[in-house]
Amino acid sequence: MSEYHTPGEVAERFGLTLDTLRYYEKAGLLRQVERAPSGHRRYRADDVELLHLVRCLRDTDMPIARLRSFAELVRAGEHTVPERVEVLQEHQRRLDARIAELNDRRIAIQHKIDHYLGVLAVHTLEETP
Repeated sequence: MSEYHTPGEVAERFGLTLDTLRYYEKAGLLRQVERAPSGHRRYRADDVELLHLVRCLRDTDMPIARLRSFAELVRAGEHTVPERVEVLQEHQRRLDARIAELNDRRIAIQHKIDHYLGVLAVHTLEETP
């Protein structure tokens, strides 16, 4: 990738709409986007790198306000690394709990599927001459 990227390139890379990309900008998840001499928006490589992490965190249900705080820590510099680790560890703990909860739900659903398959099997045997 070149040093700068167009909104279209970035949106395509991350499977976002241009509206979502603009929303992320307005929500403060990206720093002020630079403009080319033509006036078109362009993204730096570090914007794209941050957007990759933002997308991952957003896809795992981190709230926008928390994402904004995290992005501000990234932009503030290396001295915020311990705080960033704390934010990510907290998010990971929440994600792990959610995964465990979803796994419990999945098991309950599988039990119900197995039950219904058993009911269907009995009915099929009863209908067979």
